[in-house]
Amino acid sequence: MTMGKVGLYWFGNDLRLHDNASLLKAALEVDELLCIYCLDPQWLMPNRYGLATMSHHRWRFIKESLIDLDKQLHKLGQHLIVCYQSPVKAIYDIASSYQVSYLYRSRQTGYYENQQWLSLQKQLPLVQFIETDTHTLFALDQLPFPLAKLPDTFTQFKNAVEQCTIAKPRSPVGFLPSSPAMKTDWLNRFPDYSKSEHEIFFYGGEIAGLTQLKNYLASENASHYKKQRNELDGWQNSSKLSPWLANGNLSVRQICFNLNHYEQQTGANESTYWLFFELLWREYFQWYAHHHGKHLFRFKGIKQQKPLTSFYPERFQKWCNGNTPYPLVNACMKQLNATGFMSNRGRQIVASCLVNELTVDWRYGAAYFEQQLLDYDVASNWGNWQYLAGVGADPRGKRHFDLNKQTQQYDLDGLFINKWQGGIQNLPLDSVDVADWPAVAE
Repeated sequence: MTMGKVGLYWFGNDLRLHDNASLLKAALEVDELLCIYCLDPQWLMPNRYGLATMSHHRWRFIKESLIDLDKQLHKLGQHLIVCYQSPVKAIYDIASSYQVSYLYRSRQTGYYENQQWLSLQKQLPLVQFIETDTHTLFALDQLPFPLAKLPDTFTQFKNAVEQCTIAKPRSPVGFLPSSPAMKTDWLNRFPDYSKSEHEIFFYGGEIAGLTQLKNYLASENASHYKKQRNELDGWQNSSKLSPWLANGNLSVRQICFNLNHYEQQTGANESTYWLFFELLWREYFQWYAHHHGKHLFRFKGIKQQKPLTSFYPERFQKWCNGNTPYPLVNACMKQLNATGFMSNRGRQIVASCLVNELTVDWRYGAAYFEQQLLDYDVASNWGNWQYLAGVGADPRGKRHFDLNKQTQQYDLDGLFINKWQGGIQNLPLDSVDVADWPAVAE
């Protein structure tokens, strides 16, 4: 029998103790606290596109993040409970068993996660549901417009929010009420994937994320970011913070705060501003996802006209495996498959190829990125794919990259293509034509 007020904290994309206002609130308001993370069995099943929801890269990174979070909780006399059930069932059962009266989480961007939250509210009418904005630079009530009036373009959004005050990141949680539940051996049930030689720098967890932030801003690379950011390879050519940011190991406000400190110490320039500019792009897509909900996943996106693409299984598989007629695309895809990461420039190149050269439904590309990317973020991923496919927030319509020009500009000497063995020549798009006759390369 529990005594006093019992709270349940549902961890999602906020796997950290620093700048976590929602967890701080829980610590102050309840006498006992259950810290829950739900590993949904649906993540182990093929999705509607026939793909795994998460690659072994993503599974490993999340596992490392949860291990790190459990260690941080342990220092505060707490522990993490990982439930291998759908979140609605797991949280309903635990809330009922422990007489939970308060349920906390960080506000989630994903449409399906928000549907789960609404379902739990209906099933647990006596529980108080409390959510806080921890995944964005601004809280919902800070936006200088109602969410229903979200600007149609990023430029309009940027102009509206750029002068808004960004709250200082909260101090790390220093105290947590004890848990009424026994510690469980959840780690043995977690899918086990070893790290490949290419993943050595990406280690999941809050400590690793804060270390990367510190190391990046201890160098001078931030002052050269705008020039370096389009490079296809090289650890130093971008901040590499996105995997920790996407999984909530790092707070976006903490990144912004540290960047401001860097500018005060080292000097602001176009490159340091461009880092902030990229954070504003991310911010736009977070609220874009909140505003458009399930339309984030529609074939015609937020537009009224469907794109002139379809699904060609062979072309899609060749794109996934890096076996297209386009060496630069192949190299980028092989890099992604080996590491779980790809540069921003590479993502634009391969997405343009899938939509424009291969004329494949953009949603399959978005779903493959969801499977593979360590830094998968539902809003940024699906919003960016909509943008490139011409069904999103881009007023110019579909973006079409000249692959030969991109190769000349970003891999003139072929070093990247050779490194990732992308140089397949004279490969036809299809082995059969629309009438099922074998295709011949001319």
